[in-house]
Amino acid sequence: MTTSRRIRRAARILILDEHDRLLLIRFAPRDRRPFWCGVGGECDPGEDFAVAAVRELFEETGLAVDHCGPEVAARADDYLTLEGEPITSDERFFRVRTSSFVPDTSGHTAIERELIKEFRWFTRAELADWHEPVFPVNLLELLDAEDAT
Repeated sequence: MTTSRRIRRAARILILDEHDRLLLIRFAPRDRRPFWCGVGGECDPGEDFAVAAVRELFEETGLAVDHCGPEVAARADDYLTLEGEPITSDERFFRVRTSSFVPDTSGHTAIERELIKEFRWFTRAELADWHEPVFPVNLLELLDAEDAT
């Protein structure tokens, strides 16, 4: 019997600093290899992607902005969440430019405190040849995407 996957709406933020470096988070779950991905997370019920992006950016890094924009890409994928739920993602990517900063993790959830091991600013060259998985796999293409809006 096949069960349908829940559609998980999520906002993702591509945070670039003044040196054109991208801020990524290293997750180290017990059941899979450590990996890196950008800031972001699931939209609350009824929440707009752009509103979720502002909220997630603040919760995960402490960076407060009036808006996350522009939206530069949308993608869908099937994967297991960190909680182990099989989902189909509906993700929207927003670009934010800022000065480099040290993320404030005081807004992290319990699972984020358990699984997030490190934040790091990456150059494009580092991303192209990194020794651990980086998601999404087309992240460099997303960095170069034109505004979708």
